[in-house]
Amino acid sequence: MFLGSGELEEITAFRRALHRRPELSGAEAETARSVAAALEETGADEIVAGLGGHGVAAIYRGTGEGPTVMIRAELDGLPIEEVSDLPHRSEVIGKGHLCGHDGHMAILMALARGLGRLRPARGRAILLFQPAEENGAGAAAVLADPKFHALRADFVFSLHNFPGLPLGHVALAEGPVNCASRGMKIALSGRTAHASSPEDGIAPTFALAKLLSGLTGLGAGGALDENFTLVTVTHAKLGEEAFGISPGYAEIWATLRTLTDERMAALVSAAEVLVRKEAEAAKLKATIGYEDVFHQCSNAAPAVDELRRALDEEGVSHDPGAGALPMKASEDFGLFGRVAPSAMFFLGAGENHPRLHNPDYDFPDALIGIGARVFMRVIRNLAG
Repeated sequence: MFLGSGELEEITAFRRALHRRPELSGAEAETARSVAAALEETGADEIVAGLGGHGVAAIYRGTGEGPTVMIRAELDGLPIEEVSDLPHRSEVIGKGHLCGHDGHMAILMALARGLGRLRPARGRAILLFQPAEENGAGAAAVLADPKFHALRADFVFSLHNFPGLPLGHVALAEGPVNCASRGMKIALSGRTAHASSPEDGIAPTFALAKLLSGLTGLGAGGALDENFTLVTVTHAKLGEEAFGISPGYAEIWATLRTLTDERMAALVSAAEVLVRKEAEAAKLKATIGYEDVFHQCSNAAPAVDELRRALDEEGVSHDPGAGALPMKASEDFGLFGRVAPSAMFFLGAGENHPRLHNPDYDFPDALIGIGARVFMRVIRNLAG
C-alpha cells in the first residue's frame, strides 16, 4: 500500500467528517470546499473548481508525454434521514450519505496523497469529484462546462461500493452495467365542479385510473436484456383534499427504466402516445416533463482490460458479477463513455451490509485502501 496506517486513519476521519455534513445534488458547496482544501495540501499541479456546478478536479502532471487518466467520484448525498447510532452519523436533518459517495471521495483523496508524493511518469492523472450524480444532472453538466475541454482524458474510471457482494470482492464486466432511467411527470388538467354536479366539470379521475394501469403495463421488468422495460408509478395525485369539489387536476409520476438508450427512446414514445390518447379521450390537457434523466452505463472493453490487470496485480478477487451485473439501478457515469473509453467496477461492501439508500447504510472504511490501491495501479500501468 502506498499510504501508511496513519494516513489511512486521517483519510478515514476525512470520510467521516464528510458523512456528518451531507449536501444534496447541486448544493455541494461546503463539500467541494472541503475537498479542494484537502487537495491543496497534496500539492496538486492544478485544481479546477466550479465544474458543472460544484465539481472539483485535481491534476497531477508527469514529466513526459503520455495518456491522461481520469478517476471520478461523486460529491452528493441523499434526501433521506439517517437512522443509526454511529458517532459520525449525519448532523443534517433529512439528509444522509447513504450511497457511499463519502467513501468514494475518500478513495480519491488517498490517491491524491500518493500522487502528491510521486507523480505519474508520463501524461496526467486527474481526480474528478463530480456533483449531482443522484439526480442524473452532474455528469452532463461537467461535460458541458467549457473548463472540461482542457481535462479531456484517454481513459475514465470509477467505482461504486456494492452491498450484497463479499467485502472487498469486485464485480466487473464489459458492456451494459447500469440501466437507463428517467422520471416522467404527467399533469392532466380539466375543470373543477361542485361534487354534487360532477357533470359540470371535466374530471381526470378515469384517465388517471387508466394511466396507472396502462403505464405499468408498458414495462413489467423481466430479464435484463436489450428488451428489458420497467415502468414504476411512484406518485399520483387527484384533485384537492376536499369533499365538495369534483377534481379538475391530476398528476402521475412514473420512473421509466430500460437497459439501453435505444430501448428508452421507444418506451418514452409509447408512454407519451398512451398519455395523449387518454387525455384526448377525456377532453383533458396533458403536460409531460422529464427529470432525473440517466443514460445507460456501459463498460468499454479497453478500460475493463486495464481494471482486470490492476485487480490481478493487486490480488483483489473479481468476477463478472455472478448475477449482480447488469443492475437495474442507474448511474450517470455512462456519459463519460462518450468522450473516452470508460469503466466502473463494483466493490463489495459485505453480503449482509445494509443496502444502498437504506437509512442505516454506512460506507465500510475497509474499502478505502482497496479502492485506492486498484486505481493507483491503473494509473501506474497506463502512465508509469
